[in-house]
Amino acid sequence: MSENILEARGVSRELGAEVKTRILDGIDLAVPRGQFVALTGASGSGKSTLLYLLGALDRPSAGAVYLDGVDIGALDDGARGRLRNEKLGFVFQFHFLLPEFTAAENVMIPMLRRGVPEPEARSRAMAALRDVDLPGFFERRPGKLSGGQQQRVAIARAVANRPEIVLAAAPTGNLDSEDGERVINLLARLNREQGMTVVMFTNDPDFAQRASRRLVLKDGRLD
Repeated sequence: MSENILEARGVSRELGAEVKTRILDGIDLAVPRGQFVALTGASGSGKSTLLYLLGALDRPSAGAVYLDGVDIGALDDGARGRLRNEKLGFVFQFHFLLPEFTAAENVMIPMLRRGVPEPEARSRAMAALRDVDLPGFFERRPGKLSGGQQQRVAIARAVANRPEIVLAAAPTGNLDSEDGERVINLLARLNREQGMTVVMFTNDPDFAQRASRRLVLKDGRLD
């Protein structure tokens, strides 16, 4: 087993058909297991593009991304989808909860897709909601939750499936300062107490300071 759970080796990404625009330029990145990494950068620096590549949502134009030793760009779409479901948890700026399902059901969905039996999925969902300080909210639908509570449900959904790594894309960007602080504290606690590897993309320098390692993306390159 590799010490690094996630690696980018010489990764570049170009967009455009006739006229190519290079968004990322020769990215080298190694994330050891259990590390909490914050990636910052101005708008247009390539953060979203890098997230898509690290999260097996896109393929690089050059170079390779390895997740737990597997070159994810070399996999077909079906294998990449299975890898995402088994190895990755995502937290986005917007929670993307399904409004017709309860908090517990939203957390259960990735596990059910993975084939976890429903009783076990429900038990793990409830445990994850307790971990994010929402023990009394199992049966509430998203419309009955505050923005910060919805984001905590999204974090529970990301971690209940027991991923190897959590990718958090501006997880506080749609929250007020109090809820944003609560979410950062939660990610830091999951990293510290459960050894969860976290890679967080953020524009907030104060929140980035909470990570154990901080990187800056500028003009498609890591400083």
